[in-house]
This record gives sequence, C-alpha cells and structure tokens, in this order.
Amino acid sequence: MAVHFVMEGNLVYQDSNEARKLEGLPEETVKASTEAHPDEEKPDTPVTPVEDGAEAEKAGEEYRPDSAASKADKKEPKVTKNQFNFSERASQTLNNPLRERSCQTEPPQRCTFSANANQWEIYDAYVEELQKQEKNKEKQKTIQLKKDVDKKKKKMMLMETQNDDINKVGKVAKIIERMLHQNTFDDIAQDFKYFEDASDEFRGQQGTILPLWKFHYDKTKKLSVTALCWNKKYPDLFSVGLGSYNFTKQGRGMLVFYSLKNSAFPEYIYPTSSSVLCLDIHEQRSYLVAVGFYDGCVAVYNLKREGQEPVYKSTAKTGKHTDPVWQVCWHNDDMDNNHNFYSVSSDGRVVSWTLIKNELVFTDVIRLSLNAEDKPSTQQASTAFSSLLACGTSMDFHKQIDYLFLVGTEEGKIHKCSKTYSRQYLETYAAHSMPVDTVKWNHFHPNVFISCSSDWTVKIWDHTINTPMFTFDLKAAVGDVAWAPYSSTVFAAVTTDGTVHVFDLNINKYEPLCQQAVVAKHRLTHIEFNPIHPIIIVGDDRGYVTSYKLSPNLRKKQMMKKGQEQPKGPEVEVVKMEKLLSLLREPEQNTV
Repeated sequence: MAVHFVMEGNLVYQDSNEARKLEGLPEETVKASTEAHPDEEKPDTPVTPVEDGAEAEKAGEEYRPDSAASKADKKEPKVTKNQFNFSERASQTLNNPLRERSCQTEPPQRCTFSANANQWEIYDAYVEELQKQEKNKEKQKTIQLKKDVDKKKKKMMLMETQNDDINKVGKVAKIIERMLHQNTFDDIAQDFKYFEDASDEFRGQQGTILPLWKFHYDKTKKLSVTALCWNKKYPDLFSVGLGSYNFTKQGRGMLVFYSLKNSAFPEYIYPTSSSVLCLDIHEQRSYLVAVGFYDGCVAVYNLKREGQEPVYKSTAKTGKHTDPVWQVCWHNDDMDNNHNFYSVSSDGRVVSWTLIKNELVFTDVIRLSLNAEDKPSTQQASTAFSSLLACGTSMDFHKQIDYLFLVGTEEGKIHKCSKTYSRQYLETYAAHSMPVDTVKWNHFHPNVFISCSSDWTVKIWDHTINTPMFTFDLKAAVGDVAWAPYSSTVFAAVTTDGTVHVFDLNINKYEPLCQQAVVAKHRLTHIEFNPIHPIIIVGDDRGYVTSYKLSPNLRKKQMMKKGQEQPKGPEVEVVKMEKLLSLLREPEQNTV
C-alpha cells in the first residue's frame, strides 16, 4: 500500500457519542444510544441502572427513533456552536483595518574593492589621480582664457591649489603609511610598553636589551649617524643627523626626523650641503632645531614652516665658525625673551647665538686656550695667538646652575667655565689622553658629570674634585655615553666594536649589567635614552638607527629599608648618588 495523501480533519461521526454531545442532547439519550450500540466506545463513567422499569420503558419509547412519540416530538435539528472559532455576537465590534506606515529610501552607493598594496603603490595612485585632475582643469581653463593677464592669474591659482592638493595627499599618505606599518609591526607597537623579559628572573642582576625597530632612509647611503636627539614634547619623535667622520671625503649631509609610529619612512627630511655633526631640539618649543655643520655654519630649522631651508643660518659676515661645529645646545631665553643657543667648534670658540627677528646675532663667550695656565680671551685673536687655541669637541650646561657649563677639548682636557666670568677657567680636569667625545651633567645630582673618549675609558667626576670618582675601561674606543633619565646611577655607552654597555652603579660599581653586541663589523657612533619609555636608540656608521628596550633588571628603582624615611621625587636619586660618592670620599679622608 502506498499512501499518497493524508489529512487530519476535525469531522465527527454523526451517530457517535461525541456528535450527540455536540448536538446538545440530554445525557439519558446518550446513555440509551450507547446501550443500543454496544460496539461503540463506552464512556469512562459508570452507568447507573434504572430501578423503575416503567420509567425506563417510558424513556425508551420517548427517545426511540422509530416510535410515534419521538416522531411527534421531533423538531428541527438544533444549530450547534462552533467549538473552534465561536464568538458571541454581543462582543463583536467594528475594528478599523491597521494602517501600514513605511518609509522607502534609495540605498547608498556601494563599491567593493580589494587588492594588495604597499606605501609606494598608494602614493603613485594618488599622484596619477592628481595629474588627471590637473590635466582636466587645464583643458577647461584654456578655453576660457582670452587675455595674458587672466592667464597669469589663473596659473598662480593653479600653483596654489596644486600645493594644497599635494599637502593633502601627503597627509593622507602619512596616515595610511602609519596604519600599514602598525599592522605590519602590530606585536611590537602594542606590547613594547608593557612587555617584560621573564628571563631576567634567572639572570640575577644581569639584563639584556631587546631589539624593536630599525630606522633607515634609502637616500642616506654612505652617511654615518653623527647626532641623535629625542623630542621632549613628543616622546615618539627623534631627530637624526647624518654626515661623515671621514674628513678627507666630505660632501652632503641630511637632517631626518623619525617617529616610533612609522619606522619605514621619515616624518621630515632636510638635505644639507655639508655634513651635519650635531643637533639639539628646543625643550619647550619642540619645533625649533639647532644644527651644527662641518663647514662651521650653525642653523635653526623650524618644523612648522614649509620648505627645506633653515629659517636662520650663520655666514662669514655673521661670525660663523672656521672649523667643524661639534656641539650645539639650547639655553634659557635672555632678558628680552629671545631664544639663544650655544656652539663649540674646533676653532676654539664658544659662541652664543641669539635669534632676533630674521637674523642670528653672535657673541663670543670664551676662547679656549691650549694650556690650562693661559687665560681665555674674548678679543679678536691674531694669527699667532690663534695657533694656541684649543679645539673644543663637546659641551653641556648645568641642569640647575644657569651660568655653569663644561667644555671638552681635543687634547683630552675638560674645562669648567662660567658665562659671567669668561677671562679664566673655573677648573680644568686632565680627563683623557685622547679627544673628549662627550661630556654630560647628571640629570639629578648637581655635582656629578660623565665623560668618554676614544682612549677606551668612561669616567665619572665630582666637579669639586680634580680626580675621577669612577673609571671604566671598555676595551674599545667609546663613541658616546648618556645618562638615564629615570635614575642617577644608570648610564649607557657605545663602542666602536658594535657593543652597547649599560651600567648601574647602585648595583655594581665595577662591571656593566649588560654588555651586548648589536652590530657586527660596524661602528656604533651615538646613543640616547627616551625621556619617558624604557627605550634607547643607537646609531652606526652606515646610517642605521636601531631602537632597543631595556629589560627589567636594567631599570630597577631604589627601595629604602624599613624604618628609614622615604624621600620623594628626585631626592631619591640624589640620595643614591650621594651614598656612592660618600663611600669613595672616606678612603681619601683617611689617607689625609
């Protein structure tokens, strides 16, 4: 048997008990029908027998279908109630139909596009689109041009719009480039502030530096990193000076600004005609950058202004140096609120430069004499006297005393000088046997400064004492040294064998906590600490700048013992350094 159609209905058989109940017949009739049709289903309730036989007979005759009584009393069939959708008429009311309210709009235009793109393809696409727009504009405007005067005006307008469009495209390209770069280095960009090297727990007091990003610009080939400086206002931005330390082959240079948000391409690029040897970013006005060149010029760049030329630059008429400028550093504004910075050069002059309107005004602060017994002079030197001048190689101003500064020389001596007393040195330190490459005051302790030289040594000094407090031999020529901004006892140095050395005098006064080779067969030239993040940047002689993160062991803070008063703020770091200096002074006092 094959069933083709099945439908479950609600029909009831007419002679069944259920149909009789629906028709409204009394129960006795239902019971009688059940007795007359024993084959049908019997109700679950028991049937009580009729005791009175006469009444039973009467009931049987009355409700028998073929009896005369039933025929006489038979009436028309009663309309039954619908058990499914029955409703009283009294409850029926007129319901208004529901009104549909809808709003129809045109769908927005959509376009689906997918492709693999890099920064150059994106930039080329924008340039092509701009060129098409420029051609269309020129075609439309050439029809309307009738006079030469109108042509010149419209050409000027075209140039302005082109510059605006190029600037807009440049901003958009930078944003997209940063997005692509952050997607490429997402693990570093998201975790470099919080990632900790768990292996430090098993090294004891030793630490490591973890590589993060590498910065390089293709057009800086055959140039060395000659200067590094972080921006104090924007801690993700730093500047790089590029030039050459090979004085027999001097040529062009470059000033480049990089951001940690994009290591693939610089934020600002300023090509120079001479090698850049030093630079410094203003601490409050971070858009001003002072630069010193190999040809003796000093210049100031303004990042807010368009163009690749400096806003201020010294010339032969305005007192430029006659030898390479090795160090520039910004100083506090003068009494007229004019910005000024200082420079030191191999010609033996320490010069103060003041920014007044559109020119640089210079003032010779001091002339470095070759011998410590000779008195410095601010007068114009003769040719005979100029041969006795010492060659300045580095300088730094005191962090708290405004007039005090240090100058390192090519002869290995360090002179402590004053702006207000320029006829004689305040103190002279016989520091090194080779040129002093770097000299820097400590960020916290007012008496301590550090120096390094190509004679393989790094020395820490108390400016009230003529002998060094600490001397470290790094087994190679030292290119640069820098104090950590978070601790008075931590400093880092780079050597020409490609090694980074990180010391913490509070933990170990004799050996570095980290001595890690970062490049092979190349020289490291400069190093700088980030002012906020635990990051250092290192430059080499190929033009590469690499960033590293310090592991937890290299940036521990001093914890005081129970029962001692806990100093607050920078006083903690002063106490740390003062404790070290007191330990070194005690043997000297005992010998005396």
